[in-house]
Amino acid sequence: MAKPVVAVVGRPNVGKSTLFNRIAGKRISIVEDEPGVTRDRIYTEVEWLDWKFTLIDTGGIEPESQELIPAQMRRQAELAMETADVIVFMVDGRDGLTSSDREVASMLRKSHKPIVLTLNKVDNPGQGPSEHFYEFYELGLGEPIEISSALALGIGDLLDEVVEHFPDHAKLEEDDEKIKVAIIGKPNVGKSSIINRILGENRVIVSDIAGTTRDAIDTPFTDGEDHYVLIDTAGIRRRSRIKENIEKYSVIRSFTAVERADVCLLVIDAAEGVTEQDKKIAGYSHENGKGMIIVVNKWDVIEKDNHTMNKFIKMIRDELSYLEYAPIMFVSALTGQRMNTILDKVKYVANQNAMRIPTGSLNEIIGEATLLNQPPSDKGKRLKIFYATQATVKPPTFILFINDKELMHFSYQRYIENRIRENYGFEGTPIRFILREKAKGDQ
Repeated sequence: MAKPVVAVVGRPNVGKSTLFNRIAGKRISIVEDEPGVTRDRIYTEVEWLDWKFTLIDTGGIEPESQELIPAQMRRQAELAMETADVIVFMVDGRDGLTSSDREVASMLRKSHKPIVLTLNKVDNPGQGPSEHFYEFYELGLGEPIEISSALALGIGDLLDEVVEHFPDHAKLEEDDEKIKVAIIGKPNVGKSSIINRILGENRVIVSDIAGTTRDAIDTPFTDGEDHYVLIDTAGIRRRSRIKENIEKYSVIRSFTAVERADVCLLVIDAAEGVTEQDKKIAGYSHENGKGMIIVVNKWDVIEKDNHTMNKFIKMIRDELSYLEYAPIMFVSALTGQRMNTILDKVKYVANQNAMRIPTGSLNEIIGEATLLNQPPSDKGKRLKIFYATQATVKPPTFILFINDKELMHFSYQRYIENRIRENYGFEGTPIRFILREKAKGDQ
């Protein structure tokens, strides 16, 4: 299921971050009474009724910026138009309609996205129109919704209106027989070129369907008897006015693509190496249990000797140590080098991510592992693993029935994981463990 994206937009100091934190249920955005406060994290996953969606706080105005407020608001509005399914346009109900509000509203109308006009800082929402209520009809955005984010009043009514605008396809389940492949990574690393190579000769393109991730395009295609959907996150437009925030929003776009994918191709620029943005996107894929292939693009521009590739592999493993399971491919979308092997690797990793181990075999592996390397003990009490079973796939998840969770050190759990990998591979996929203590009477 694809998650819709909701962006909160408005001029400074109207309460965007307070609303963001109220909906998220925790203090994520830094809230200050001064406009233009920088916020490090501007997105979160939230739920309302039967819906799950990504909420974005577009506040992020840099305090060092010398630009006028209308220019800053234009940048926020453009980002919201590019990224969101629904836009919450917040204004200050106590201040009344301002020229900045008019300018933002004018831009938002051009987006043709659903806009929910929200009057914040209304002390008694639902108790009759506030003093400036009718002024905002001038914006042509329909009837305003009055709330107080500080007092947590009217927020339920606001969310009811927001989810009314979610696209129908957000509830559609994707075809499980198709391998969904997300091409992720920072801008300008060659994602579009890789997609074009994959969709080259001997590929039957079924159609181009506007995806549920803003500018992303879902491209279903067949390769022999195998069916795929490519989720392209490369469609971020670099405009001068939004350049400062473009990387934050490309991360969000990659996150929404990751959630829908079976396998993620993390594209890294060979000339730049692993960047902080690569780490954020890769970490999100890992946390979501997705299959992962690290694709080092532009390998043709690197001067090489007999040790170059090994040095590069070591650098990636050091920077992305938690992705030790992910295969690394060195390609050039420009020259086509090794591009013909990507789909084979995608299919292999997708199968690994969906693989099940027979329960008997799993317990044999763990039994042998505990004989070769005795479980840890603490204060005379030793860890015992009574039984194991695989609970689910995508990612492969195993339940270990043990005597005491406190005795399962991280290093020993990693040892068990490595033994399972030695026997069954699981290349390209994370492995999860769930620890359950057996009742004393069951031991």
